[in-house]
Amino acid sequence: MSLAPGDSGEAVRQLQRRLGVAGYLPANKMSDDMYCAQTQQAVSAFQTESGLPVTGLCDEDTWTALLEAWWNLGDRPLVLRSPNLRGDDVTELQRILSRLGFDCGRIDGIFGQKLDRALNHFQLNAGLEVDGVCHQDTVNVLRRLSRMSGDGPGIAFVRDAEEARYGQPLVGRRVAVGQFGDFDELREALNGALRKHGAMLIELPHGDSTEQSQTANLLGADVYVGFESSPERESRISYYAVPSFESAGGRSLALLMERHLRDVVPGIAIEGMRLPILRETKMPAVLVTLGPVEVILSKNARIAEAIFLALLAWAP
Repeated sequence: MSLAPGDSGEAVRQLQRRLGVAGYLPANKMSDDMYCAQTQQAVSAFQTESGLPVTGLCDEDTWTALLEAWWNLGDRPLVLRSPNLRGDDVTELQRILSRLGFDCGRIDGIFGQKLDRALNHFQLNAGLEVDGVCHQDTVNVLRRLSRMSGDGPGIAFVRDAEEARYGQPLVGRRVAVGQFGDFDELREALNGALRKHGAMLIELPHGDSTEQSQTANLLGADVYVGFESSPERESRISYYAVPSFESAGGRSLALLMERHLRDVVPGIAIEGMRLPILRETKMPAVLVTLGPVEVILSKNARIAEAIFLALLAWAP
């Protein structure tokens, strides 16, 4: 779905309804079927809260995030299946289990195998039927126990932070390098430096975040680095973060990259975001957004060197 100011019709009405239920639009604006300035402001506010690029346009990523925000824990049974269930209810389940000490992996709102194991362990320890289904009885016990678990970051964050603290040599590590846009020379320059230092490169398909994340996960990448072009004079290093979790490994790598890039790309910023490529990769991941392309291309060699040095410092 792609909607913008000036659009009208049933699709806009659905967008407004979901924005209204999520608390971003007043009731009288939930069904006027016109993508007006107020709807645009509501979309921008939702994008800000969701860690998405703030454009005011309802693109596919924004619509998907709105669909997932529809679910609250307990609205539906949660269970491991293919394709994996996704939603804010899955995020809440992960957050509670993590705070109770059951490691379900990173808090990404995706019901995968780690969450399935954690849920089964919780049901066993809580004296519930061990069926791997988070139904209402399990939700009731989770909520009761969560009131006694405090508001700390949970075991998922602690584990991720410990892994980030103790880096491993770059030699022999699997490094996945992807791109979205015209960065062939930049990517090849980085790949060449990594090969010389003994890293094992994972070549990823161009331009498709789902294929890139699936390939990186399947081949067991230790770190993902992606390049994304921007038509604007805007440069940013993004790592995975949501209100209840952030990737410590991704954040530490982003900080090192910013330190090495600041003299090459002035004004480059760091931001925790919920972008699909960062959410769906299971290893520390960063996405480097560079623009405008015509200016950046003249700096390919220097940018590649700075990113390589950041990776070298990140994995001592």
